[in-house]
Formats: sequence, structure tokens, C-alpha cells
Amino acid sequence: MFKEIKQGILFTIVTMVLLGGAYHLVFWAIGQTLFAFQAEGSLIRRSDGTVVGSPLIAQKFTRPEYFQPRPSGVDYNAASTGGTNNGPSNPDHLKAVQERIDAITKQEGVTADRVPSEMVTASGGGLDPHIPPNAAELQAARVAASRKVDVRRVRELVAAHTEAPTLGFLGRARVNVLELNLALDETFGAPGTAPAIGTERR
Repeated sequence: MFKEIKQGILFTIVTMVLLGGAYHLVFWAIGQTLFAFQAEGSLIRRSDGTVVGSPLIAQKFTRPEYFQPRPSGVDYNAASTGGTNNGPSNPDHLKAVQERIDAITKQEGVTADRVPSEMVTASGGGLDPHIPPNAAELQAARVAASRKVDVRRVRELVAAHTEAPTLGFLGRARVNVLELNLALDETFGAPGTAPAIGTERR
């Protein structure tokens, strides 16, 4: 019986070391070596190390000098992801969509038929960081005018930050709003009275 107890204790110790320590250490090392950016939370930092956000999570941008993301059902709160769960015929949903259409047509100076559906409906998680290229094009003139730069230069940045569908056929082309806005500041400078990207909140 003592032999079986000894074997049981040794087995427990060995499995604890392997599965409770070595296993995690190996995968941590692989992550830090091959996928360091993802392993650290996919965080975008300034040159001084300050975290400004993640390309995986939308931020709220309201200033006219910046491109704005699609609506959020959770007000861009990463701790509370989720959609509105309102169906397409829900009166509250229809009212919110119409209000967003009215606001965008007024802000961008366009007709309602030019407003992409992504800009008036929230994503399932409420934190989609991307907008379609036509939604970025819709905002280009306003961003350029607010920054007093040639709209062609803004459109060049949009084109440079347009991601193709994954593997060429999965999903659609998309533009990461945070990365595009950081590129705006890097290219043209941050607006003098604008809060630093990563600090603008509700």
C-alpha cells in the first residue's frame, strides 16, 4: 500500500509541475517570442510608451478633425460588450437609426442614400473598430476641411489604411478607425485643443 501511495504522490507532483507550470511557461514563451503584440493585449503605444488603445476595440471620436466609428450599443465601454438586441422593426431601433441618419447627413452634407448602414447601426459586440471604405470616404471632406488640408491627402491615408478581405475573400474591405486617426495626427499633427487619442471618452 505504501508503494501505491508513494506513486500517487509522485504522479501528483509531476502532473502539477508539468500542467500547472511547465505547460503555461512554454506557451507564454511562444506567445512572447512569436506573437508579442497579441500576447500583450494588442495595445497601441505612443513613442513614450503611453497606451492609446487597441486596434481590436472601437473608441469614441466626436471631434470633426477625426474619423468617427460606427455606433456602439454599449457606448464604447469595453467592459460591457454587446448589441442592443433590438430587431429591425423595433420602434426604438428605427427611431435611433433615423436620428443617426439625420445627424450624419447634416454633419457630412450628403443625402441619406449615401450613408452606409454600418454608420447607423451598432455591431453585435458594440465595439467594432472598423468601418467600410465608403463610410471613411463619406467623412473625408469634413476631416480635411476641419484640418485645413487637401482632401486628396486625407483620401490617400484612407486608401493606405484600407484592409482587404481576410485571405482575399473572407469578409469585406475595412478601415480601422483608431489607426487611421493616429495616422492623421502623425501626418498633419494633432488639433491644438483636441484631447490625446486614448483619453476622449463619454
